[in-house]
Amino acid sequence: MKKSVSELLGRKGVLPVSMLTAYDYHTARVIDEAGIDMILVGDSLGNVMLGYENTLAVTVEDMIHHGKAVCRGAKDAFVVIDMPFMSYQTSVRDAVANAGRIMKETNCQAVKLEGGADYADRIRAIVSAGIPVVAHIGLTPQSFNVLGGYRVQGKTADSARRLVADADAVAEAGAFAVTLECVPEPVAKVITGRIAPLTIGIGAGRYCDGQVLVYQDMLGYTGGFTPKFVKRYANLHDTMLEAFRQYKSECEQRVFPGDPYVFTAGDDVLDALY
Repeated sequence: MKKSVSELLGRKGVLPVSMLTAYDYHTARVIDEAGIDMILVGDSLGNVMLGYENTLAVTVEDMIHHGKAVCRGAKDAFVVIDMPFMSYQTSVRDAVANAGRIMKETNCQAVKLEGGADYADRIRAIVSAGIPVVAHIGLTPQSFNVLGGYRVQGKTADSARRLVADADAVAEAGAFAVTLECVPEPVAKVITGRIAPLTIGIGAGRYCDGQVLVYQDMLGYTGGFTPKFVKRYANLHDTMLEAFRQYKSECEQRVFPGDPYVFTAGDDVLDALY
């Protein structure tokens, strides 16, 4: 059975929630088969799928295209789709319209948007329209230009108080879950204990109600830099690289395709050709 908001909220303080990103049908199927509770179709697809330097160029159409595929693959997992940059910042009306379009065209279960108290009115309006919302505070990648880069948030007393105020605001506005990104563990613990929504951490420590990672990061899919908060559960980059190199070599040496991989024809067929 497809997981629901009420089921997930029932896990708060009882059993941590697991969440991974996915951007395609096959990956969503595997994640779903593994029993992961939630799937995020993140605007991180701009980086890991489309090759952009950041998430700002991602469009609503991109999110819908990838979201449809993920929702077709996820039978039990609760699917959340990111609202991309400038799909909700412009006005409450735009926020509701774009959230509704994303949900209607993908069949997802919730949308996620970045920002705290400044966007509480958007969250409230989207929830009032019958669309569950996951809020996202702390490091908000869509605002990296304002934040001065990808930095841990809440390291000073003032910024920690702002994070708590943001968490209170989005909870009051009706978000059922709040993503905490790159937040000191003690600050995330305070927030988790004071708000009713689930807290889902990414670089926010052990005391959140759940955890989320970009699946390419945790599988070592892309190689190169790995954020401090990512544990690599596999090293697919090196596995794939070696396989591709072996394939190239076997093509050049005519080792592949060998006998097991070719089709044959009888002598009568060959005789008809000459």
